[in-house]
This record gives sequence, structure tokens and C-alpha cells, in this order.
Amino acid sequence: MPVERKLDDRSEWFRGAGSTGAGLGRSSGKTVRRGASEWTERPDGAEVTTGGLFEELSWRGLVAQATDDTLAERLDQESLVLYCGFDPSAPSLHVGNLLGILLLRRLQEAGHRVIALVGGGTGMVGDPSGRDAERTLLETERLAANVAGVRAQLEHLLEVDETPGRPGALVLDNAVWLSSVGLLEFLRDVGKHFTVNQMVAKESVRARLEGREQGISYTEFSYMLLQAYDFLQLHDGFGCTLQVGGSDQWGNITAGVDLVRRARAREVFGLTHPLVVRADGTKFGKSVAGAVWLDPARTSPFAFYQFFLQAEDAVVGSYLRFYTWLSREEIEALDAETAAHPERRAAQRALARALTTLVHGADAAANAERAAAALFSGSLQELDAAALEEAFREAPSSTWPLARLDPPGWALVEVMAACGLVESKGAARRAVAQGGAYVNGVPVADLEAALSRDDLLAGGVVVLRRGKRHQHLLRFV
Repeated sequence: MPVERKLDDRSEWFRGAGSTGAGLGRSSGKTVRRGASEWTERPDGAEVTTGGLFEELSWRGLVAQATDDTLAERLDQESLVLYCGFDPSAPSLHVGNLLGILLLRRLQEAGHRVIALVGGGTGMVGDPSGRDAERTLLETERLAANVAGVRAQLEHLLEVDETPGRPGALVLDNAVWLSSVGLLEFLRDVGKHFTVNQMVAKESVRARLEGREQGISYTEFSYMLLQAYDFLQLHDGFGCTLQVGGSDQWGNITAGVDLVRRARAREVFGLTHPLVVRADGTKFGKSVAGAVWLDPARTSPFAFYQFFLQAEDAVVGSYLRFYTWLSREEIEALDAETAAHPERRAAQRALARALTTLVHGADAAANAERAAAALFSGSLQELDAAALEEAFREAPSSTWPLARLDPPGWALVEVMAACGLVESKGAARRAVAQGGAYVNGVPVADLEAALSRDDLLAGGVVVLRRGKRHQHLLRFV
């Protein structure tokens, strides 16, 4: 049986210098014992206990499947090395991936060594799990850029630095070993431990074979062997004994557990968390319309905040448990508030504030919250230029000469048609007459109204709105 290597024996597999992210509520590393439980004190005054960790994860709804009944006791009483894989099929992770990252953080804060594995190797093949069609293979340059983007986000959201009582997280890339293993070596050392019958029985494969003409390519059919090989490599190199992931990864995770047990005669485990879904049952992801990304260049902090602020009452309680570090008492109080006064949206505000702070920092969260309040009240004059740009970053916009606002001003019905907010001046007149036209959040009922320099907000902009949802940002230069 191979001798387990020390963690620093493969230092080229990860980047040891991690970036720090604002507003992440990281542990100070001070660990104290209280009775039979061990607690880690965090800078915000909250405490995370390793006594009853599995019960806490279960209460939060973070346990979907486990390969062994003893895993709960091991998580509570031992210090494990565990990993979760992340698919670099896009240059950014999204809010669905965030649940896996935060599960790693919870386990790290409880004293376990966590490994975030970027699929630079498996990304060249593509995971068939949850897919009803073959993935488009990525070009090498694009995949490398995706890997770099995903790695940076993982290093931002996990604590990679060592502190007393909490091992630093490792961020690895499986291309290191997958790109160097030979085909014959792989078939001999890995393939011999699997039967086609086993592989076909896995949900990710069976779903592609039943009732669909396209089937599955040998490339994607082999994916579970590659992911299983990841577990074997991490077990040999780092003593990893647990893989965690979304419930759609159950087949791939159990394949890895089987491989390590057969190839090394060692006991290892798997644990899955549920997939995050909206109230209508659709899951979060990058392939659905309106995907919410962690990269602020793809989804602005304001849009990120708004997404969670608009969470349905039916799911906001689950999101609070999944994504936040609020206590059981705090969450149950918000559940009661939602049931009694849903119009106050207290749970949604707490969720949006906590998650925007976690991902984008406290300043971005405060700006988003202030902009959302101003939009709701119609007090856009209170926002500075940066807040306005952030709030309307994803709204249609156009740029016009400042001279348009000189006396006698620019007729509102002409502006609405010129910028495309309505299809014609006639439609603009109807919108004004019906009370559906707004300038800077204020309703305008005068058909003869005109924009002037007095309407300019900070940064030389004017915000037009038709109805509740259709907005346009006018920039004047």
C-alpha cells in the first residue's frame, strides 16, 4: 500500500498564497473547548461548533445522501481531509455552485482540511450529469481562462491561510495528474475495477440512454472513471477520505468511493447536498436563462442583491439555512416573520444582505441595499453617481448631447420614443395619460412635460420608466 505523502509533497498542485475577500466573516482561528464540544470563534462574535456538526448540516438541509451511517460520527469527532469538485465550463461560478463552496467553509471552520478541486482535466471531457445532450468541448485556451477564473473565486471564498485550529484550504487542478496519465496505464489501473453494467446503471448514464436518440459518447461515458481517479489521487497524495458534492454527482461520487476501496482497500466516504432550486422546481445553473454569477462583471452586486431580495416566500427559509451563518433562532424568527407579515420581506432582506456581503463585500452590499431602497421609494436623487450606475447597470441605456435639455427642453413623449422605451410617440402619450410614465422614479401625468437640466441626477443621467419594469438610463454629455 502506498505511503501517504505529506501535504507539501505536491505543492505544485495548488497555489499557497491566497487572496482575502472583504466581508467573508472568516474565523480568527481561536479555538476553545466547552464541555465535550469544540468551538471556533469568528471575528463577528458568532461561534461554530464541531460538536453536532452533522446534526447542524442536517437541520440546514445540507445532507441529501451519505455512503455510510458512520460518517456523522466521523465528521463530529475526527479531523478529515475532504474535497469538492468544481466544473470550469464557464469563467465564473454561479449561485448554484456557491452552496458547495459554503459547505466546504462550514467543514473547514469545524476543523477539517478541505480541498477545492478545479476540473482543468475533466473539463476537457465534460460531465454528463444532469444533461440531456452532449456538451460542446471547450478549446484549450478557453478552458485555461475558465480554470483561472474559477480558481480565483475559490481562493476568495475559502480561507487558504493556515491559522491555529483551522487548516488552510487547498485549491487544486486535476489536469496535473489527468494530463500525464497514459491510456494503457489508466485502463489497467482504473478501468479494471469497473464493469460496464455498473457504469450503465448510474443515473447520469442511464438517463441519457433511455428514450433519447442521441445516447452518450464514449468520451462522456468515461467521465465517471476520471472523477473516480481524482478521488484516488487525492487519497494517495493527501489522505483524502471524503468527497462532497451536489446530489446530481451521487453516481460519480460512489464510483470514486468504490475505486479507492477496491484499489487501496481503504474506507472512504461520500456526502451530497441537495441542488438549489427556485420555487417552481427549476435548479440554479449557468445553462438556464437569468443565471446569477459570482463574478461582478457578469452579474453586478446590485443585480445579485436583487435576485435574493426577490426570492419567493416558499424558498427563502431554505436559502437562509443553505447560504447564511444566521443561527437557528434567528432563522426561525425570520420564518415566523415571513408567515405573519410576508409583505415586509424581512427574510429576503436578511438573505440578500448576508449573501451580497459574503460574495462582494460589506461596501457593495450597503450600496446595493441603499440603491434598492431608493428605487422602491422613488428617491433616486439620494443616490450618488456610482450607486446609480450600479443600480441601472443592466438596464438599457443611451447617450445624448446635453444641449437637448436646453430651453424649452426635450419633450418627454419624444424622449420615450427616441430611446426605445416605447415604440412610438403615440404609445408614449398613452403611457403618460394612463399614469405609466416616470422620470427619476416620479410619475408624470402632463402630456406636455419636457426634460430639462433640472432633471439631471448625479453623473448627468436621467432614469425613465414605463410601467413597473421597463426602464431606460439616459446619459447626457
